[in-house]
Amino acid sequence: MQVIDFKCPNCGSDMVFDSDTGMLSCHSCGRTDDIKTMPDPLKRNVFSDDEASEYHCKSCGAVVITEAETTATTCSFCGSVVVLGDRLSGKLAPAVVIPFSISKEEAKQAFRKWCRNGLLTPKGFMTADRIKGITGMYVPFWLYELNNLVEVQAHGTRVSTYTRGDYRYTETQHFDVYRRIRLNYVDVPIDASEKMNDDLMDKLEPFPYKQLESFKTAYLAGYVAEKYSFDDKELFPRAKNKISPYIEEYIRSTMTQYTTVNYTSKQVDTKFKPAEYALLPVWVVHYDYNKLEYTFAMNGQTGKVVGKPPLSKAKVTAWFAGISGVCFLSLKLISWMMGGGFW
Repeated sequence: MQVIDFKCPNCGSDMVFDSDTGMLSCHSCGRTDDIKTMPDPLKRNVFSDDEASEYHCKSCGAVVITEAETTATTCSFCGSVVVLGDRLSGKLAPAVVIPFSISKEEAKQAFRKWCRNGLLTPKGFMTADRIKGITGMYVPFWLYELNNLVEVQAHGTRVSTYTRGDYRYTETQHFDVYRRIRLNYVDVPIDASEKMNDDLMDKLEPFPYKQLESFKTAYLAGYVAEKYSFDDKELFPRAKNKISPYIEEYIRSTMTQYTTVNYTSKQVDTKFKPAEYALLPVWVVHYDYNKLEYTFAMNGQTGKVVGKPPLSKAKVTAWFAGISGVCFLSLKLISWMMGGGFW
């Protein structure tokens, strides 16, 4: 069992990753260390197939019991930062990470602002501060490079009309259409955590992949992190489904010269290289309202918030009534302008 903690060489306090500076920081004495130049204590060749679930905190000696997917947490007895190294090594070692750039307080403020923008949410939801918990979490993702060979056969028509003398003619031309296309997509993200809602994670995109850094365990200090629940082969079908609408849109864009297009055959052969294992930053917000708990997620780099807030029945009714009233008055005005008057 490998437990990694980051103690300040000056005062012995816990050092954590600071999203403002991008450095490993000691909140007690102010020391900062550049993570990029630090040797990483994690050795990738120490992987063991045994799933350890019990660790000992190096600070107080307490037993730290975690779920099998947890890779970074805090000791519930003394609050020390704990990184579980054996769950981040060998084939479980992430290749890259996007560090947090939004602090916990900034995340809270951004979430409150997002709540106030809800036009159809109850008044109490917008004004009250009922954040039950907020957790900075590194969520495991696979970043795919998908290479697609697309072959399409279709029947296309081109319809034109023209006038000759007193007659108007419609001419329809028929075509056999063939397209052979190569489409490559890179950094297609698929979340690999069984706990996280897939739709919620998809809506957090895009992540700024230019901010990707080579993985070092110090980025996890002070945050919660998980290891993947599914490998890249298991999630390959989902990655294919994710790019399918974009492939279809591109195929259609190559046939805009036809009035109608009907496929007679379509084949998409998708191959992928071993996907890159990445940890991406997500603030998970638990919000308590009207005896119910709502879960929201925030992109830890961009601040984008996603989730389903409660709806006010009164506001929804008023909104529909307003829309109906506007439509009714518009019809009245059109009728009046056409000489129908008001009835």
